Amino acid sequence: MGLRLAKILCAVLLGAGALGSAVTAHAAPADEVYTVGNYPVDAQAANAVAAKKKALAEGQQAAFHSLLKRIVPVTDYERLKRLASLKSSDFFEGVSVRSERNSRTRYIASLDFSFRADSVRAVLQQEGLRYVEEQAREIIVVPVVRDAKGTIDTGPAARGWTDIWKSLDLEHTLAPIDLQRFKPQIHPDTIKMLLKGQGDAERILAGEYKNAHVVLALAEPDAATKRLHVTLIGADAVGPINLKRSYRVFDGDTGYAMELGAVIAQGILEGRWKAFKTGATAAANGMPVALQAQYAGLAEWSQMRELLLGLPGIEDMRIEAESAHSANLTLRFPGGAEALASVLSTRGLALENGAGGFVLRSAY
Repeated sequence: MGLRLAKILCAVLLGAGALGSAVTAHAAPADEVYTVGNYPVDAQAANAVAAKKKALAEGQQAAFHSLLKRIVPVTDYERLKRLASLKSSDFFEGVSVRSERNSRTRYIASLDFSFRADSVRAVLQQEGLRYVEEQAREIIVVPVVRDAKGTIDTGPAARGWTDIWKSLDLEHTLAPIDLQRFKPQIHPDTIKMLLKGQGDAERILAGEYKNAHVVLALAEPDAATKRLHVTLIGADAVGPINLKRSYRVFDGDTGYAMELGAVIAQGILEGRWKAFKTGATAAANGMPVALQAQYAGLAEWSQMRELLLGLPGIEDMRIEAESAHSANLTLRFPGGAEALASVLSTRGLALENGAGGFVLRSAY
């Protein structure tokens, strides 16, 4: 898993280069986010010494770029490219080993790379780049695997999904995570309610974990479409979250898709916190919209709800109340109600400003 995860991290963040050397050191507690922990490295060379040197150098450079993308808001990533030529050795503080193994020509390890906070801050300020270094409050993340029938998986797939999350840096991230197991007393219907955005389910989840900030990381392999669906549902440090992403499964390798899904899911949690701290929540996560859906019957409401949940850009959808012919809900959408109305009009739904607020109904 280490080599594949390293490739995923490099692909999602930035490519690795070979620079720098390593000595043992630890970051000060106040500079927690300037350590990139549990970072996988894997290199081959003519001998064991050369392989280790190569792995440390490449890992250090890749971890440094990961750090920059950790603390800089995604809206500034384009400007961040100007720093691509920076040498990690100019900012490097030290490295500690979590685990390692080697052969005569290969070195594999999980390492914590620490960088000098003051030096990193200075270069970002010099370039006029915004950055966030304050960590969010710790949230609980519960990895869950569910099959096509809605049954909770407790076998190898579930253990693999949990192990993938354990392999991430859950401590130094901007959005610290307390990873916990799925509690069997949570009924599958609670997950269905969460996916539908029903607020009662959030309260059930909070009650079971004795914490208001709980996020289910729901992985759903779909053999028919050769995709893995990953949904983050619950409440993180920013607020309610209901985000779904899908990943193509190549050659039946669901494990690789899961690794990619977990890396991106953690990036989403960090991104929401960065957007919140930089005041860019509306741009990054959409603007709030409150509306009442009106329908002839529950079958029509089911179709309407599924369309909303699957609409790109819809986030944090919550159903506050529902009856046989109407439902009150809140959500976030880039551009707010006006933009949402424009998109829905192409899908057979009309969002109009009524006397009591926005009303959603069939356009036919």
